[in-house]
This record gives sequence, structure tokens and C-alpha cells, in this order.
Amino acid sequence: MTVLDSSAILALLHNEPGADLVAARIPGSVVGAANLAEVIGKVIDLHGDQKELQRLFERSGVVVEPVTQADAEFAGAIRSLPGGRSLSLGDRCCLALAVRTQPPSVLTGDRAWKKLNLPITVELIR
Repeated sequence: MTVLDSSAILALLHNEPGADLVAARIPGSVVGAANLAEVIGKVIDLHGDQKELQRLFERSGVVVEPVTQADAEFAGAIRSLPGGRSLSLGDRCCLALAVRTQPPSVLTGDRAWKKLNLPITVELIR
């Protein structure tokens, strides 16, 4: 199961580089509730239709996962890692979700995540 970062979902919605990779991996993937909020905010900022996002998730079987207490604790602790202070709360929540998925992997456009010392596979969309 692959965790989708906000950057991956936005690349798909806006047909940006890497959208084809995201489209191929989206069936059966998961997104964290914090990242869903980020994506909906961006869609609204661009005067888009968030219902399009809902339909995409429903058609492809994307599951929205809540932020658990363990996720929150792990996301907070990520700030202590080298490079962790540069990550947004959404980034850290996404990484925490990835740690608890099997296999632990995340699809993102954020190259800095490859440098983090976390027990996950970081797959770049571009």
C-alpha cells in the first residue's frame, strides 16, 4: 500500500510532471486526513471543485486515514531529525502514516524526504 503525499495528488489533479506515475499507483493507495486537508485547500485556492477530488478517490479506492495519537507523537519527533525542522506539519503527518503502512512507502514530489533517516521507502514522482 502506498501513501500519497499532497504533492503527488496535486500533480495528478493538475496534470503536472509525474502525474502518470501517480495515476498508475493511486488505486488502493492511502492519504492522510492532514494531507487531504492540504489538497482541498489548494483546490479551493485555485477555485477548483473539491467534488472532483472526492470522485477520484471513490473511483480509485483511495482510503483516507485519520491522524492517530501515535502519528502525532511521531510527527512531532521528526523535528529532531536532521532536516526535520524544514518539514511542514502535513509533511510530518504523511511520513508518520507511511511508517505505519505495510510496506512502508510514500509517493511524493519532495526530494528532501530521500535524505531523512526513516524506515520507509520514499518514491519520487519526478
